[in-house]
Amino acid sequence: MKHRLRIEVCLKPGHSDPEGETTAGLLKELGYRVDSVNMSKVYSIVLEAASRKEAGTKAEEMCKRLLANPTKDDYAIVVEAER
Repeated sequence: MKHRLRIEVCLKPGHSDPEGETTAGLLKELGYRVDSVNMSKVYSIVLEAASRKEAGTKAEEMCKRLLANPTKDDYAIVVEAER
């Protein structure tokens, strides 16, 4: 069965986010009352797995092996059945 994974990777609190800071500054220059901007990456992956649990396990593996740096990144995983 195919499953859709949505994986969001963002910086842990306390880590510098130059892209977010630059974007916040530019939005302020455009007149928006922005307190802060945090940059994150979202991966949308369609994957073959026998169950939702197996898809979640594979997603965790992907994050640990490639998509996230455990030293500086947090991540969140959502697993859905493919329609």
